[in-house]
Amino acid sequence: MSFVHETWEESIVPALTEYIRIPNKSPMFDAEWRAAGHMQKATKLIAAWCRAQKIPGLTVEVVEHGERTPIIFMEIPPTRAGDTDTVLLYGHLDKQPEMVGWSEGLGPWTPVRRGDKLYGRGGADDGYAAFASLTAVLALQRQNAPHARLVVIIEASEESGSPDLPHYIDALASRIGEPSLVVCLDSGCGNYEQLWTTTSLRGLVGGTLSVSVLSEGVHSGDASGIVPSSFRIARMLLSRLEDEATGQIKLPALCGEVPAQRLEQAKASAQILGREVYSKFPLVPGMKPVSEDVGELILNRTWRPALSVTGAAGLPPLESAGNVLRPGTELKLSLRLPPNVHAERAMALVKETLEKDPPYGAKVHFEAEGAGGWNAPLAEEWLLDSTSQASQGAFGKPAAFMGEGGSIPFMGMLGEKFPKAQFLITGVLGPQSNAHGPNEFLHLPTGEKITACVAQVLAQHHQRKR
Repeated sequence: MSFVHETWEESIVPALTEYIRIPNKSPMFDAEWRAAGHMQKATKLIAAWCRAQKIPGLTVEVVEHGERTPIIFMEIPPTRAGDTDTVLLYGHLDKQPEMVGWSEGLGPWTPVRRGDKLYGRGGADDGYAAFASLTAVLALQRQNAPHARLVVIIEASEESGSPDLPHYIDALASRIGEPSLVVCLDSGCGNYEQLWTTTSLRGLVGGTLSVSVLSEGVHSGDASGIVPSSFRIARMLLSRLEDEATGQIKLPALCGEVPAQRLEQAKASAQILGREVYSKFPLVPGMKPVSEDVGELILNRTWRPALSVTGAAGLPPLESAGNVLRPGTELKLSLRLPPNVHAERAMALVKETLEKDPPYGAKVHFEAEGAGGWNAPLAEEWLLDSTSQASQGAFGKPAAFMGEGGSIPFMGMLGEKFPKAQFLITGVLGPQSNAHGPNEFLHLPTGEKITACVAQVLAQHHQRKR
């Protein structure tokens, strides 16, 4: 822990500070990312830091095929020659867009340290992953603790749904090998008091719903009552998916069954977190969660579908909104799926549901995109013991297990590709860390402790068959 702390303070925090300054938005949010050069700059910064680490046999390569985003591909040989066992460690370096609402003195590309928190876009999601991964290895090697062969992949399109990653996984398959353990440092934590292992991830059907009623806007006093509002039609279409009074999704095919083990883990997490499950959010005064049952809230967040409207077009700003019946409305939809619901089939069903029999004959189109969810395989005893010991040693409390509400497409892909692998999915995105939103921060002590936990798991992974 002493070594990890020193490395974070003297090396990682300064590097992360420079990384936060770079507006390397994911391609979904910056179509001109290549011309802008920010992604290349962030890649260069992280790769240079990694190359400077004195890890015997470490190779660091920036791989870029055609017009795809780059990845940083690293290999570290096993401590003992001839050991063919492999661990794959994963993170990403692309970022979400700026978002409005940052507090005074803070900003997405303005790194600010206040006590234990480093503010700015991407530090926690997921700039720290490469630094933490190699620091865990350095910590082991300082103690002469052996480890397996390690492969580290840092991609640059995760916030866009990882469209480029499958290509690289296939192209580099012979170099990756068959990992027996996958470590992902891109997830959340229920609190900052213990190691949280992510047991599942929801999938996603996203896309843009477009409703057109006119070829151009007309005076609302003339047309209203004759021409239906495109916004009202959009509301009608959303009601096909969601009960607006309860938030429940109406389509049974989008509602998967929750496994018994996950039900028990949700109950245990509810006991640990209590009201913090919802009090961590910046609710306005008087606002309440959808339920007072904390266990149900955890299941809602991790194993049940939920619809959000995350953006809109066709609506002028308030200061220039005249009395015009607008020609159309576009809504950006984000429909979270249970981990065990097939994303491709869900996309087709949502598209059909929204587009069929359009009200009043309006022109309706849903441009869909999606990502599959993931449910972790049953953890082996060595991994349960290792995470428990690691959490107790670094945090002073036992490890906790809970699903996450977001998506990491890489996990579903790896779960299918390497069905025999064990998974350690964890991260620093705890209460108020606000990834994707304003005032995102990295809780530095948690980053340090997770680094130490990864080191211990790598050591015990190597020992498990000996």
